[in-house]
Amino acid sequence: MIVWFRHLPQVRLEGASWQPFIQHEWLRKHFMKIVYGLMVAFIVLPFVSGGSLTPVKNFPLLFIIVGVIVIHEALHILVIHKKGDMSLTFKGIYFWIHTNAILSKKRYWVFMTLPFISLTILPAIVSFFVTGDLQALLLFIAWYNLIISAADIVNSILILLKPNRTEFCRGYYRVKREEDVGIKVVG
Repeated sequence: MIVWFRHLPQVRLEGASWQPFIQHEWLRKHFMKIVYGLMVAFIVLPFVSGGSLTPVKNFPLLFIIVGVIVIHEALHILVIHKKGDMSLTFKGIYFWIHTNAILSKKRYWVFMTLPFISLTILPAIVSFFVTGDLQALLLFIAWYNLIISAADIVNSILILLKPNRTEFCRGYYRVKREEDVGIKVVG
C-alpha cells in the first residue's frame, strides 16, 4: 500500500539491537544542512567550472524537472514495492519515501543508489556519445538528478560502511546474529 503525503503509523522495533542509522549525534542533527550544502554545491558547480546551461533553454524545463522527480521516486518505489507499506511525503522542497519494510543491506543500497545510477551516471555516460540538443538534455537530466540525489549519495556511503548482515528499517539498523541467518559458529 502507498500512502500519499501522510506519514505511516510508527513501527515498533523490538529489542535493543536496533540503533539509529546515523549514530553520530552531530551528523544526525546536521544531516539536512549537509545535504542542502551538497545540493547548493551541485547547483553552483556548472557555473564555476565554466559550463553553462544555456543550450538547455530549448526544452520545456519544468516538464523535464517534474519528469526527473517522478522517475527518481518511481525507481525508489520499484525497489521496495512488494516489501511493505510506503509513504511519499515531503518537507519544504525535499521528498521522502518511508517504508515499514525491513530491508537487507543490499536492497537498501540499491534503493538509495538506483535513481542516482539510472538518472545521473547513465545519462552522463551516454552524453559522451551524442551531440547537440540530445547531449544538452542528457547532461541537464544528469545534473538535476545529481542535485536531488544529494541525500541518497550520503546515505549510500553510510550504508556501505555498515556490516554485511545489516538490516534497515525507518531510520534504524541492526546486525543480524549468526543464529538468525542460519550460520553456526564451530569451534
